[in-house]
Formats: sequence, C-alpha cells, structure tokens
Amino acid sequence: MKTKSSNRIVAYWIFIGVAMLIIQVLLGGITRLTGSGLSITEWKPIMGALPPLNETQWQKAFEQYQQIAQFKYINSHFSLADFKFIFFWEWFHRLWARFIGVVFLIPFIYFIIKKYFEKWMISPLIILFIMGALQGAIGWVMVKSGLNDEDVYVSHIRLAIHFVAAMVLISYALIFGLKIIVPTTQKIVNNSLKKFTIVIIILLTVQLFYGAFMAGLKAAKIAPTWPSINGNFFPTNTHDYSLIDNLFFNPLIIHFIHRGIAYILFILIIVWWQQSKKINTSSLFNTLKKFPIVLVFIQVLLGIFSLLTSSQIIIGHFGIFEWMAQLHQLTGMLLLLALIANLYIINMKK
Repeated sequence: MKTKSSNRIVAYWIFIGVAMLIIQVLLGGITRLTGSGLSITEWKPIMGALPPLNETQWQKAFEQYQQIAQFKYINSHFSLADFKFIFFWEWFHRLWARFIGVVFLIPFIYFIIKKYFEKWMISPLIILFIMGALQGAIGWVMVKSGLNDEDVYVSHIRLAIHFVAAMVLISYALIFGLKIIVPTTQKIVNNSLKKFTIVIIILLTVQLFYGAFMAGLKAAKIAPTWPSINGNFFPTNTHDYSLIDNLFFNPLIIHFIHRGIAYILFILIIVWWQQSKKINTSSLFNTLKKFPIVLVFIQVLLGIFSLLTSSQIIIGHFGIFEWMAQLHQLTGMLLLLALIANLYIINMKK
C-alpha cells in the first residue's frame, strides 16, 4: 500500500515539474518577444538570483548592456526605465529556472530519506537533473551568441537547440511520470499505430526546430499573408542562397517550410485520429487520443492568426501578435506532449 501511495506522490511531483518546465519555456517566449534576452550580459548561477538592488548596480548593468550591438543599433533610445523592463523578463526567466531546481532538489532529498523511490527510479532522476543543468548551459551559450558588436539578436540555430532540448527534457519527465503511475492494463498493442505515432513525432520535432527558426529570424512578418506567401505559392528568392542557406538561413524559405510541414502534420494527425478511433480497449487511451486532433486544429488556427497579425509588431509592446505567438508556441508544446503520452500507452507486439 505504501508503495502505491509513494509512487503516486512521486508521479505528481514529476508532473508538477513538467508544468513548471512548460511555464519556463513560455517565459522564454515572453523574453524573446519583448526583446529581453540580451539584457543580462553575465551568467551568475548563484549570485544572479538577485537583481540590482540600488541605483549604482542598475547603472552598471545598463552600461554593460550598452556595450552590445542590440543597444547600439536597435535600442539606443532606451532610458534606464526601458532597460529595467527588459531586464525583468530575462531575470524572471532565469529565476524561475532556479526555482525549478529547488522544487526538484528539496523533495528529491526528502523522498530519499523517506524511501519513496524504487531502485529503478534513481537513474531517470539523475538523468533529469543532468538534463536540467545542461539546459541552463545551452541557454547561456545561446545568449552569448548575441553579446557582441555585430549581432542584434541571438543565433536562431542556438535558439532552436535551446527550445528543442527543453522539449526533450519535458518529454522525458512526462514519460517518467507516466511510467510510475500508469498501470500496464491501460496500455494497448498496435504495431502500425505505434510506428505511425513515431513518424508524426519526428516530423513535429522538425517543425519545432523550424518554429524556433521563424522566431529567431522574425520570419513571420516577412510574409504576413495567408494562404499565399506575399501573393505566391512558392518563394521566389531561392536562387540568392545555396541549398544549406535556403534550409537554415533564408527567412522566406524557412517560412515556407514551416507552413508546409504544418499542413502535412494536420493531415497526418487526422489520419492518426481515424485509426485510433478503432481502438477502445483502454479508457486512458480513449481520453488521450482526443487531444492531438483538438490541439492540431487549434495550432493551425493560431499559426494563421499569428501570421496575419505579424505586421502589427511594435518593438517593446506586447500586443495581439505576441499573444498569438505565445499561444501558438504553447499549443505546439502541448501537441508534442499529447503525442508522447499516446506513444507511451501504445505497445508493439514482440
């Protein structure tokens, strides 16, 4: 009885961590949308938990920000009050990450003392801790890419790695929590659906990379039209770039690819839903299988609204486009997690 009870507590703790990590990614989105990501030019994992506490410290932080290209070429009009606004979001983003560490570490120690963990749980927990620490390091490497005299924003490639690494961490935590709490009787066996789900998840992961490319390159406002791309089906400036540059650096091609993958995912998930409806042997699967189809409809609509409102972007203002972009990111994350949860429930015949 104690094992069941302790397992439930550990699982809920893991799921709280999943929710906190989702919030962390959303805070990262707000940081990016408000142009706040480069406001803190130092990485102090311990002492950085405290913001500047007096006017002298604020002036020093502001002077450090004034040395980088983003201030010189975009925000040279900033007052100290403007700087404090963008500083807050980056500071809060980092503070929340530290808070997640505390929420992980203190219960971890308590559960060890109370012997809540089964032996098999220790390795996944250590991996979670390492992945969390690594995510912080990846975040700083990303920030450093914009702390110079040339780049006004962080590298979109590093931004994408930071985002997808966060989703790998969240997905791993979700699977771990499900493994603790979901009884084997709730699982189903279906080889074709398992393989199909894996294909969709792989394609969705590619889409998440391109979504981050879109964000990092501010590519939405390049073509704020739908269903056409500035009146065309296919972008016309591909000859100006090499194949690699088109795939990873040409904002218009990246925009086109992101749209195209969205359409493919939309169709694939409708087909997946039709196949999953035929399976009714698990009450948990009957519930979970509804989420991907609902979320993909919402995701596509939010993507379209984000495009159509991208021309209304005002630097330093959190308006309708920013809300659409944030909801679009959240729904994409939830779609991935819904598919991951379904994948966990589906087994294959040996």
